Amino acid sequence: MTRPKTFGALKESGWKSRSVKDELRENLIASIQDGKQLFQGIVGYDRTVVPQVVNALLSRHNLILLGLRGQAKTRILRGMVEFLDEYIPVVRDSEINDDPFEPISKRARDLIALHGDDTEIEWLHRDARYAEKLATPDVSIADLIGDVDPIKAATHRLTFADEEVIHFGIIPRTNRGIFAINELPDLQPRIQVGLLNILEEKDIQIRGFPVRIPLDLMLCFSANPEDYTNRGSIITPLKDRIESQVLTHYPITLEDSKTITDQEAWTDRPKQASIHMPIFIRDAIEQIAFEARKSEFVDQASGVSARMTIAILESVLSNAERRCLLTKQRDTYVRVIDLAAAIPAMSGKLELVYEGEQEGAHKVATTIIGSAVRSTFEKYFPGVYATRARMGRSKREAVPEREEGPYKPIIDFFAKSKRLELTDESSDTEFAKQLRTVPELEKLTKEYLKDLKGNAQAVGMEFVLEGLHQSSLLAKEDIDRGVLYCDMLGAMYDDLA
Repeated sequence: MTRPKTFGALKESGWKSRSVKDELRENLIASIQDGKQLFQGIVGYDRTVVPQVVNALLSRHNLILLGLRGQAKTRILRGMVEFLDEYIPVVRDSEINDDPFEPISKRARDLIALHGDDTEIEWLHRDARYAEKLATPDVSIADLIGDVDPIKAATHRLTFADEEVIHFGIIPRTNRGIFAINELPDLQPRIQVGLLNILEEKDIQIRGFPVRIPLDLMLCFSANPEDYTNRGSIITPLKDRIESQVLTHYPITLEDSKTITDQEAWTDRPKQASIHMPIFIRDAIEQIAFEARKSEFVDQASGVSARMTIAILESVLSNAERRCLLTKQRDTYVRVIDLAAAIPAMSGKLELVYEGEQEGAHKVATTIIGSAVRSTFEKYFPGVYATRARMGRSKREAVPEREEGPYKPIIDFFAKSKRLELTDESSDTEFAKQLRTVPELEKLTKEYLKDLKGNAQAVGMEFVLEGLHQSSLLAKEDIDRGVLYCDMLGAMYDDLA
């Protein structure tokens, strides 16, 4: 389709103007009726966040997304661009995307008055109609709305009372589009006041000029709820003018969390060896975030971003890739011991409370990884603790008791002062050979992880040993690039010696 190049041709084409909020609403309705996925790459929000955002758009509301770090707030805001028309006509050389039928800037009005139907038209793509600003304390009214430009006044010999001397900020330049402010509470209160007219009266005023420029905008915001008290606040009049407030959340299920991580992580690497990920290791990686979000050492008010598991997965894969480079293998399986590579990826992403700071970031990360392995181990293998009813002091009560069950031959092996050293730099063949020295370990692994074949079985055997350690049935010592499994009681005696 040929797009009109002049105002006269545009009028003959029958093109009709509509506000940006009407445009979003009508295109959204069409997308819903066509059964399209509304927000690409957004997982786990289909029955919670997305319906609320849809309601806001159908209501022609400005909205704010409130949520902790790493909850896809910015991605949702950027995804709204898809509900804009692919192209819209604007007056050529207009600074604020003037509608040819309803020009609002003096420059556009003058051009149309001068050239009439011959006024040149250009077509603006939807991607150019979205702008966002990260709120920081140094953001000024001039940045957002605009200011008088003395150089322009001097160059064109205009007085400061002339509308032509205005240098527009980022918000007017996004006219007929979507403008988003991220981390809104970081914006100084006096700057937030400057947004009030835009939200309610739909216009801007610059330096007290008696000029009203009625902007056509969809305004969106994002914020961390804790920022209301930690770094700043959203002034009450501004909150009152934002019609819809939508709360985001972290993935509720492990599967949703895995889908997000797999979608975002860099795993398709050129020239890498084939790296295989056993399902229980993949589950343990994702479980790390769930354990962190309930850890007493982590500041839950700050949240644990989904970016953490993305970085963990990439780091763990890199450790396995490094092993292939060292051992000249063409492929390998990710091991439990590779999870130690997650610690650097976790340390900078966890806000610790006072007790966590006392423990240290490394120890907290190690503890969380251990909890994730134990939770995953109990998903695939029988738990080592059984709950039995027995008589308490005052009444019959349920008490957890340790059961060695199918793990007894393994525990007995280590009770005879046996030790097993594993490293992340040994070849898969050597790794499997070492683990097979533990009696009944391979048999137990095959019984509960039936799908494992070849060298993958060795990772399953290692998983059993780590699960027993995290269940306090085996001791483990960290050594250079590896671990040493041994008897729990023997390790306690060694510590006392």
